[in-house]
Amino acid sequence: MHTVAVLALDGVIPFDLSAPVDTFGWARLPDGREPYRVRVCSPWEEVGAGAFTVRAPYGLEALAEADTIILPGVAELPEELPPGVAEALRAAAADGTRIASICVGAFLFAATGLLDGLRATTHWFAAGRLAELYPRVTVDPNVLYVDNGQFLTSAGAAAALDMCLHMIRRDFGSAVAAHAARMSVMPLEREGGQAQFIVHDLPPAPAGATLEPLLRWLEDHCDRDLTLEEIAAKAEMSSRTLNRRFRDQTGTTPLQWLHRARVRRAQYLLETTDHPVERIAAQAGFGSPTAFRERFRKVVGTNPQGYRKAFREKAS
Repeated sequence: MHTVAVLALDGVIPFDLSAPVDTFGWARLPDGREPYRVRVCSPWEEVGAGAFTVRAPYGLEALAEADTIILPGVAELPEELPPGVAEALRAAAADGTRIASICVGAFLFAATGLLDGLRATTHWFAAGRLAELYPRVTVDPNVLYVDNGQFLTSAGAAAALDMCLHMIRRDFGSAVAAHAARMSVMPLEREGGQAQFIVHDLPPAPAGATLEPLLRWLEDHCDRDLTLEEIAAKAEMSSRTLNRRFRDQTGTTPLQWLHRARVRRAQYLLETTDHPVERIAAQAGFGSPTAFRERFRKVVGTNPQGYRKAFREKAS
């Protein structure tokens, strides 16, 4: 039997804790046997988990006996790992134990140094901070999970289910993973990655910046096939001067800003209307439905139909 140790630290996020316990707990072999033994362990007997307290039956010694270790996220990241945690995780890694993190549990994982030189992910909202604190880790905010073989990381709490199902399939095959997915009321695979959930805000200009009127005009007219020369004429400056001021005030170029505004408008139309993709492509200023689909998938990580299916507002 494969032993999964879920490491609960103080302030553990409840869903991050329950996701692996439930998903691995639902797994069944064809003959009905349970392939996993799940153990919750901690440096302390009790840990806070939001509105309730969790009692951990096992201590850090359980990490040495585990085949897989799961690191859930915590509500407030500690300045340093509790005594003995990093050492226990490094020792387990040296023995070949598989280690996976959920959501901001990637910060705990990265603090051990085990992710140095590897690609990893975390919740998109925290990805920039993870990259800043741990520059040796290549952070990808656009995917649901990253599998480096021995080490895995997942995005938000729901992505933990995707990662756990992926590990079950690796361990015991698609049939066992599909059963666990059905019992968890989850698809075995979800289309697209984490990018479709990111709020793609337009790069803002500082308050009172000279480009503010131009940015409002661009957002209102992003459906037009504007050229850099036309935008510069509207701003009453040369293209070269416009590019320089745009980078100074928004960190990007006028055309890149315009592309992002078009994607934002397309997302809104997909969420709130039944307009066909061809019409939305025109309304959002894309030259053709094909160009729209390609740009949308590049930025959002899924196609327009998939995005609409996931985010379309239900009619009351």
